[in-house]
Amino acid sequence: MAEPLDLEEYLRPTWFLDWDTPAVRAYAEDVVAGATTDEQRVVRLYYAVRDWIRYDPYLISSEPADYRASTVLERRRSYCIPKAVLLTALARSVGVPARLGFADVRNHLASEKLLAWIGSDVFVFHGFSEFWVGDRWVKATPAFNIELCERFGVRPLEFDGRADALFHEYSLDGQRHMEYIAQRGSFGDLPLEEILRTFGQTYGNGVAAGGPQERDEMFHGAATSGS
Repeated sequence: MAEPLDLEEYLRPTWFLDWDTPAVRAYAEDVVAGATTDEQRVVRLYYAVRDWIRYDPYLISSEPADYRASTVLERRRSYCIPKAVLLTALARSVGVPARLGFADVRNHLASEKLLAWIGSDVFVFHGFSEFWVGDRWVKATPAFNIELCERFGVRPLEFDGRADALFHEYSLDGQRHMEYIAQRGSFGDLPLEEILRTFGQTYGNGVAAGGPQERDEMFHGAATSGS
């Protein structure tokens, strides 16, 4: 399959995708040590970000520094967009072309607490990573860490480096879970201004100020929020 875009764009560091910082590079090299193919590299990086960076949907922020890959790596806790930024940056750091993808999703199992804060079961600009592997783009969603999934009966997303790893339509008990309702496109860098503007238009400007601080109490929403 011919790719019309210059893949070099998807290897460069940016202010958000700052894979050229020592901590990000060192972490990536440690994770992929011994891997011999791009497929193996992206799989290892995916699981590292999925499970090592704890998912917290209430960490939405309007501060650009909170979305830098190096910041996410240091804090080890974030929501889908910064986690995708980190995963994308890590892939680029080991020579795999990568970009950011976004979609709007409807979460049929969102908690009452999360619905009360967001005011909707639609989560705009859900973020994921896209890797150029085997002459095509492969999507992977590293949002929900394994402990969260096991705690609340959400099937963890598995990734083999060949097929897309996107949210499950149904939960383990057969309930409708996640529905993709619109694609926002693919980006070589984080379109933060557009994201925050859309958040404000959709939810009101208070969302980007951060959510409730009762972290343990809110994690059922975290496990099923889709954002």
